[in-house]
Amino acid sequence: MVFIFSSEVNEVLSTLAILFLIAVVLFVLCYKIYGSYMANIYGLNDDVQTPAEALFDGIDYCPAHPAVLLGHHFASIAGAGPIVGPITAAAMFGWLPAYLWCLIGSAFLGGPHDMGALVASMRHDGKSVGEVVDKWIGRKGKVLFLCFTILALVLVVAVFLQLSAGSFAADPAVAFSATLYIFMALLFGVLIYKYHVPLWLMTVVMVPIVIYACWYGNDAAWVAEMFKLPMETWRWILAGYIFFASVLPVWLLLQPRDYLASYFLYFAVIIGTIGMLMGKGEGFEVVLPAFKGFVAGNQFLWPMLFVIVACGAISGFHSLVGSGTTSKQLRKEKDTVLVGYGSMLLEGLVAVIAIATIMITGTIAQGGPTITYAQGFGKFAAIIGIDPKVGMSLGLLAINSFLLTSLDTATRLTRYQIQELSNMKIDKYTATVIAVAAGMALLLTKAHGPTGNVIPAWAAIWPIFGASNQLVAALALLTIGVWVGKALKKDNRFAMYPMWFMLVTTVAALGFLIKDNMAYEHPNYILVVPSIILLVLAIMMVFESLKALKNPDIKA
Repeated sequence: MVFIFSSEVNEVLSTLAILFLIAVVLFVLCYKIYGSYMANIYGLNDDVQTPAEALFDGIDYCPAHPAVLLGHHFASIAGAGPIVGPITAAAMFGWLPAYLWCLIGSAFLGGPHDMGALVASMRHDGKSVGEVVDKWIGRKGKVLFLCFTILALVLVVAVFLQLSAGSFAADPAVAFSATLYIFMALLFGVLIYKYHVPLWLMTVVMVPIVIYACWYGNDAAWVAEMFKLPMETWRWILAGYIFFASVLPVWLLLQPRDYLASYFLYFAVIIGTIGMLMGKGEGFEVVLPAFKGFVAGNQFLWPMLFVIVACGAISGFHSLVGSGTTSKQLRKEKDTVLVGYGSMLLEGLVAVIAIATIMITGTIAQGGPTITYAQGFGKFAAIIGIDPKVGMSLGLLAINSFLLTSLDTATRLTRYQIQELSNMKIDKYTATVIAVAAGMALLLTKAHGPTGNVIPAWAAIWPIFGASNQLVAALALLTIGVWVGKALKKDNRFAMYPMWFMLVTTVAALGFLIKDNMAYEHPNYILVVPSIILLVLAIMMVFESLKALKNPDIKA
């Protein structure tokens, strides 16, 4: 990496441009080579009927065009993690460790995890990872996994609900645009699936309208007045929204909303690409140190870097999305390479762009990592003549798209998991109420910092969210490894090696979190108690999985 700092090279290409090109080249090569390798292991065959076709019900099982499904999946998995996590980690330890982990993690840990979960679910009639656990590890393993993931998903709902409400409250133009495309998504779904209006026509008409809404919202006085609501109000409004989003058919809201939202994400990637390749001179100098040390405050680079970055490299939430909704919408088996592996590589690129925004600011802006990203996005957008203020709104809208799609998907997944745990004795409406109520309850709970000061519950939850998310990934990789080894009779090291690394890392992180937060004058029980529960559940499931691998009675 020494050549990055070469003055001769930087006369032609900036440091940002070099870092971006390295990421793109690596991801393209990995997609072609490693993606094909995994496709061969799984024996993907487009002549085999997928669950979306075989079990079509028009509600959950509904085949989608690969472009639509890529948009849905990418939008669903790309929450705040690939922005908040990498920026926070870079600010703590320097940009180089965060950058390297995003590249290596996305290509060799997160990508195989995402694709593996999607394929495993598809080969089990579109059922969740929990059902795969039930078949290949056993009923006890399934119960442990479901309990673990329900708790982890409630943390996701709480964190993303708060961050979504905060993004609405921060900019009325963003709130207006986001609300508009929710209603347009409903219209989109009806026109596409009921009246068979061509996809390209609806895309050409609706996407520009939603993007233009951001410009309009910045200038319209009535928007500023009507949509300028307190964060607490938006939180309750969004709680109602995610309830309905969770129970409506996927074709009516989830698919079209995520498809439309994906264009904001693609737009964000394009602007980020332009900024990193063309940004030079004043305002684009790298001021953040490449490496700040192995210790930041009381946090050690290992294991905390790998927990804090979260979705920018690997995320257990992705396996729940893949097996919970995406696997039920695949038209062809080989679409799993694009949708599963490709989406994770795209998310890795989003993380690289997020790191670039703090590299040129040097520190996290007032308002947190999301504002840091939006400010950097505004600078990048200005290169092509977009007003920096409008560019910042567009950046916040992209973040909001990340947040909101992940939020309503997480709510739907929590509903699925609760219903599975009850053997479908709890109806979807009750299960959704439980999911939303649990998330809101966490946000309304008081949490204390090291000095005894009251801090927002979501801020206290973030560390445990990161750790639980990565531990879900380790458990999902463990499940994939057991299935590949016992059912497919194939080499499972591509899943087991990443599994052991993430398992050891996240267990260590949880141990540090428990120790540190018990040492407070006012122990942070909102973090300590879930951490202990998650740790115990994870260890018990690992033992069950290792027993299953050695058990010759469990056969394909």
